[in-house]
Amino acid sequence: MTAAPPVRLLLVVAAALVDADGCVLVAQRPQGKQLAGLWEFPGGKVDAGERPEAALIRELHEELSITVREPCLAPLTFASHAYDDFHLLMPLYICRRWEGFVASREGQALKWLRPGQLRTLPMPPADEPLIPALIDLLGA
Repeated sequence: MTAAPPVRLLLVVAAALVDADGCVLVAQRPQGKQLAGLWEFPGGKVDAGERPEAALIRELHEELSITVREPCLAPLTFASHAYDDFHLLMPLYICRRWEGFVASREGQALKWLRPGQLRTLPMPPADEPLIPALIDLLGA
């Protein structure tokens, strides 16, 4: 039996920012990036030696200009998805409290949607399986 070739594991974190109306924020991947035009939960790569929560706090500030405190992040679910050249592992955190106003810092379009409406958007394959957990928690 031959051993499977090693797979590069990529750890990224994502947040379901939930507003007072129960809507969730999604961002559109900008042109020039992999999977451009698809809608995703905000977040990003975890750097070497970085904790997932710290990475998410950093990414949300860099991308959306908001400050999130670690106690405001609650793990909800995760995605595990095999892409052609790497395997993605992505924990999804719920966040209902942050400081500042959500604003696109990287030119990405933003939308607030009810969880059931997320299914109407084209999303990366790793993000789609996260939607049922949001619907279970927040309703459609």
